[in-house]
Amino acid sequence: MLVLVAPGQGAQTPGFLTPWLELPGAAARVAAWSDAIGLDLAHYGTQADADEIRDTAVAQPLLVAAGILSATALGDASAAAVAGHSVGEFTAAALAGVLDDTVALGLVRKRGLAMAEAAAVTETGMSALLGGDPEVSVAHLEKLGLTPANINGAGQIVAAGTLEQLAALAEDKPEGVRKVVPLKVAGAFHTRHMAPAVETLAKAAAELAPADPTVRYVSNKDGRAVATGAEILDRLVGQVANPVRWDLCMETFKELGVTALVEVSPGGTLVGLAKRALPGVKTLALKTPDDLDAARELIAEHGVV
Repeated sequence: MLVLVAPGQGAQTPGFLTPWLELPGAAARVAAWSDAIGLDLAHYGTQADADEIRDTAVAQPLLVAAGILSATALGDASAAAVAGHSVGEFTAAALAGVLDDTVALGLVRKRGLAMAEAAAVTETGMSALLGGDPEVSVAHLEKLGLTPANINGAGQIVAAGTLEQLAALAEDKPEGVRKVVPLKVAGAFHTRHMAPAVETLAKAAAELAPADPTVRYVSNKDGRAVATGAEILDRLVGQVANPVRWDLCMETFKELGVTALVEVSPGGTLVGLAKRALPGVKTLALKTPDDLDAARELIAEHGVV
């Protein structure tokens, strides 16, 4: 059984879209998306530097575009389930047929702009905690006024809050935590700091007519498979200011009997978590089109027949 997963913000690197645009029809497709959402995706995915693509309003649609593009290049992925981490949930919603590709990108563009605006109110950020006991770490974060914004499993929790609170965390790590790593994001996502963005996104979502998913869609909110497009859209709106429970998503993968996991571009982060939390599950990250043949072989072996 195969699950197709999509990474969240922070996975982007300068120029990562370049090789994908060389595939037949890819440049024209990205150009059409760019016109539709008012953002030059090709420029940001090929020429922009790390600081430019760190911008929330740029990073989010760029990641979703890359995810859809790379998944499409696989052909019929025959996945039994899809899931995405944070903004990657929008990629997953497009891959599951809940939202049209262009509609998903338009909504993500509004999400990124709204979250960037909310992040500008107070200087905030996020840092990953590596190692340690989750219960001990969560209690320590709460003591510092931080939110466990991503509980990723495999010994990783991401803390979010003000830069002052994150600096205090770097100086005072929870017991057992090996390292605190600042993330390449521009705000405290999935916390109360993003509440204004939820209202903006809710208004935009109210104008859409989502379809029910064509494959099992596993949600960040609680790791549960969601069967209706309306509920998926509602959860996409709410997750902006609520924690990502990727640990619970991986528990669901385990319960479903997943035997292989493919992470769409820019892949790597979720494969890394899966290797530690899902022993025995074969994994593959789509970093460049050179990975497509190996991914197709994995899909042929583990995909839905």
